[in-house]
Amino acid sequence: MNVSYIAHVTGKVQGVYFRVSSQQKAIELGLSGYARNLADGDVEVFLSGEEENVKIMLAWLKDGPKRAEVTKMQQKQVEWQEHRFFSIS
Repeated sequence: MNVSYIAHVTGKVQGVYFRVSSQQKAIELGLSGYARNLADGDVEVFLSGEEENVKIMLAWLKDGPKRAEVTKMQQKQVEWQEHRFFSIS
């Protein structure tokens, strides 16, 4: 079953390759969506794809890449939205 989630990641998540690492992991899992920096220093990640792989990605976001220090990750299932690829902005 395909699902879409939006995640809000807080902590030291900008300037540590969080978005690029998220993109690489999402592509590896066959997911589409995006990762973008927010003005408050957090990162927003939108994920669409097979439910099992989305859940793997959501678990990965709780830690992020090596240089990140995630202090909080909130997730919410949203209406299905398909993206053509996984972008970063």
